[in-house]
Amino acid sequence: MTGDRTLSAYVHVPYCRVRCGYCDFNTYTATELRGAKQADFVDHVGAEIELARSELTAHSDTRQLSTVFFGGGTPTLLPVTDLVTTVSNLQSAFGFAEGAEVTVEANPDSVDAHYLRALADGGITRVSFGVQSAVPSVLAVLDRTHNPDRVPEVVQAAREAGLAVSVDLIYGSPGESLDDWRASLELVASLGVDHVSAYSLIVEDGTALERKIRRGELPEPDENLQAQMYELADASFEAMGLSWYELSNWSRSERTRSRHNLAYWRNQDWWGFGAGAHSHLGARRWWNVKHPAAYAQRVMAGESPAADGEEPTVDETYLEDVLLGTRLIEGFPISRLRPDARAEVAQLIADGLVNGKAALDGRIVLTLPGRLVADAVVRRLT
Repeated sequence: MTGDRTLSAYVHVPYCRVRCGYCDFNTYTATELRGAKQADFVDHVGAEIELARSELTAHSDTRQLSTVFFGGGTPTLLPVTDLVTTVSNLQSAFGFAEGAEVTVEANPDSVDAHYLRALADGGITRVSFGVQSAVPSVLAVLDRTHNPDRVPEVVQAAREAGLAVSVDLIYGSPGESLDDWRASLELVASLGVDHVSAYSLIVEDGTALERKIRRGELPEPDENLQAQMYELADASFEAMGLSWYELSNWSRSERTRSRHNLAYWRNQDWWGFGAGAHSHLGARRWWNVKHPAAYAQRVMAGESPAADGEEPTVDETYLEDVLLGTRLIEGFPISRLRPDARAEVAQLIADGLVNGKAALDGRIVLTLPGRLVADAVVRRLT
């Protein structure tokens, strides 16, 4: 029933010292945790791990985990022993496939050399640092609290601990100039990392940033400037020896790509653990209750923490397949396009948005101009 589909685990750690103004993730500061204790996180997630193991065993699903990803929030606000214990609990419950990738997101100001060594000793293989920008004024707009001068120090410490290192950047923040962005790219070049994720800022409804823009306190992001920033990033990363493999991700080789995120883009299976986490198993999708207190109450009572779920329709599945497939360097098979969408391919090539040679080989692969308008390309194919 599962065929060749891989199984991954996502662990959502919903804690932050300060909520960033642009963030609409399911996160909580200490004063917002009413009815839940951060110190109990490992026990709560451990209870859900046992529930998941029982359900999968009941369905004769004996797959081992190919990847694990701790996201948030700020996972490294937890004691390192909590993260390591959770890795151990996952391994005991499911087993890890050979060479399993285990990633922890971290803020540069939330770890030190001792913490990073303990992560590596505890089975974590990879760390992803939320650098976002090298420019203090840009970080201030984003409500990021770390000092960018610390970034080289923690990257070096992670390497010395034996961890693979990725950095995350955000471009197009209100007031950020092309020179500001260039400074961030120069910082990345100096680090010599093997993987970079760079995302354009999206102003989400209901965030503090959206309210500031609505009140006129900050300018709206400039889409044309964001496009220039993307082109500059792509050229800069290529000069560093990093190649794009997904719209917002560049790596030094296939070996250094994020296998966990590839599992999402290739529509593999994953179980999301923690408050508000989403899961994807075959045709089933579900998501957990959001507040840590409600989540804890359910899992400690041996009940599923799922708040709701769905099974996508045929049309929704097709849209998702095209949307995800065209994000990747490997592209999307033309044979899987609907007949009316196939008729669009020649014009997309003529418009310079789709690689003609790849199309002759049977795949939709976006050009650089196509990557800049990927959503428009998807609309034409769906």
